Amino acid sequence: MIHANIIKNGKVIEGFDITGHAGFAKAGEDIVCAAVSVLAINTINTLEKLLKQKFELVEDQKNGGLLQVALSDEGRNDPAVQLILSSLELGLRDVEQSYPKYIKTNIN
Repeated sequence: MIHANIIKNGKVIEGFDITGHAGFAKAGEDIVCAAVSVLAINTINTLEKLLKQKFELVEDQKNGGLLQVALSDEGRNDPAVQLILSSLELGLRDVEQSYPKYIKTNIN
């Protein structure tokens, strides 16, 4: 199962982490894993390349998989950043609604 955590301080999203594997299908055919990966990678690319934000990124594809993003204090206050991260949250919740046995989204 994929565990996606949206890290908030009040209403401000400070980052996110995603761990695990969906297990919906074998590697290369897992549409749940692909959907979550596209959402996460697009969010990171948008933050970095379009919004020029700095953040801490941790990736570990071993040991169950991990993708972790922590925004800088400056980035957290940018309305565009919050919009992009809210979009990620919405997308993850939509995937969870369609495939609840394979992904769990939490707000921390």
